[in-house]
Amino acid sequence: QVQLVESGGGLVQAGGSLRLSCAASKSIFSFRTMGWYRQAPGKQRELVTAITSGGSTNYAESVKGRFTISKSNIKNTVYLQMNSLKPDDTAVYYCNGAFYSGEIAWGQGTQVTVSS
Repeated sequence: QVQLVESGGGLVQAGGSLRLSCAASKSIFSFRTMGWYRQAPGKQRELVTAITSGGSTNYAESVKGRFTISKSNIKNTVYLQMNSLKPDDTAVYYCNGAFYSGEIAWGQGTQVTVSS
């Protein structure tokens, strides 16, 4: 079973930046898509961004122009660069991977807190 391990969360002031990383325990070539979700207190988990094996990306409207997803096939890692952070971005961020086989994997989550 594949494991996804997130890192890079923390506390940052509004307007600041953070980069999250998601390291996979197997080649990300086996993933159909990989993405980042987030869940704020009292809210449902929502999709932030995703990237396909071919490199196509999509973003939630709320993060367009501020967040960038990328991947390193060599390092089996997916990244989320977050710029111009806002207090509304405060949430636990989860890495997600969807295999071509149909299996879905989730990371344990990393906390991002943006202070005003």
